[in-house]
Amino acid sequence: MPTPFDYTLDYRMLNLREQPELYRVGKGEQGVLLVQPYKSEIVPHWRFRTPDIARESSEKIYQLFLEYKEQGDFVGMDMARKFLQMGFTRARRYANHRTGQKYDGPVPDDQKGRSGAHGRDQLPREEDPVKAESARIFYGVYLRAREDPDYKRMKKDWQTQYG
Repeated sequence: MPTPFDYTLDYRMLNLREQPELYRVGKGEQGVLLVQPYKSEIVPHWRFRTPDIARESSEKIYQLFLEYKEQGDFVGMDMARKFLQMGFTRARRYANHRTGQKYDGPVPDDQKGRSGAHGRDQLPREEDPVKAESARIFYGVYLRAREDPDYKRMKKDWQTQYG
């Protein structure tokens, strides 16, 4: 079981390239929009509106993944992997729900920042084939990153050393 992502750190003030030992892989996409300087390096390239945009975006992010790999920067690799995963999940969300809203109504105040329905009904699905293709594109590139043998080895080593 991976060590949970540490949401108690003040990520606005941290540079995890300078303090990589503070990074925790966590589960899935945890922390993807927090960890600097990687967020600032990757987010300008993260787009999925159309398949062409998704293809260009996912390949650019994968190139960043490979650059981080060349530098031996596991945190950068993992952040690029998270952005690829998030490209898939967000495109898939918009493929299923035109507005991107999966549940009916606002998140209850006591549940903000947490994932889930929280008693709300799920809105009906309306398949958007364009966004579905964008999701497929991101998913394929995400799998290339996730299954990269060096990434897998570095992830295992990281989790052994840091949790």
